[in-house]
Amino acid sequence: MSNQYRGEHYHHREVSQADGANQLKDDLEIARQRRSIRHFSDQPVPRDMIEDIIRIAATAPSGANKQPWYFVAISSKSIKRQIREAAENEEKTFYETKITPEWRADLEHLGTDFVKEHITDAPWLIVVFRQDYELTETGERKKNYYMTESVGIAVGFLIQALHRAGLCTLTHTPAPMTFLREICKRPLNEKPFVILPVGYPAEDCEVPVITKKSLEEVSDFL
Repeated sequence: MSNQYRGEHYHHREVSQADGANQLKDDLEIARQRRSIRHFSDQPVPRDMIEDIIRIAATAPSGANKQPWYFVAISSKSIKRQIREAAENEEKTFYETKITPEWRADLEHLGTDFVKEHITDAPWLIVVFRQDYELTETGERKKNYYMTESVGIAVGFLIQALHRAGLCTLTHTPAPMTFLREICKRPLNEKPFVILPVGYPAEDCEVPVITKKSLEEVSDFL
């Protein structure tokens, strides 16, 4: 074992199998109620809720415990407007010149287009960045590992935390997203990963009718 290793006792949260099984049934029903929404109300969301949600996301596992993520939470109307304008410019180009016929057909049942009112309607945006390498105070580069996988797991933690707190979101990934680095004033070692508008659903919020794959379609037990 490396001389650099330092250990501490792991305090396991013990749950009986019966209680664990019941909790999983409850969690499954909660998870099944989660939907991505595009129509948000103007009901405010306290900052301390957003802070705790980011704290939960930051507990995610990561390659070599490098924690290669950064979260920028935005409530400023002017900054949200800048992001919306830039995102819609990229999305308009995508829908008009880049999208393939197959991709367009796959999106039709979702009712999406280049207009992204959710960016300015939602009380918060959380922009997640992937840190491709660390920069020390002296400017030295230090390698990160499995950045995409690590940040993806953290975003999963974040989405579930939002849902369990009664909030809604949508994963938005305009391409390219480099404008986010400039607007959010982030360094070159960070790449935008996803935009998450956060808030409560509008009273007239609708979602497309969809189904999820069954257990048999997504898994094997060997």
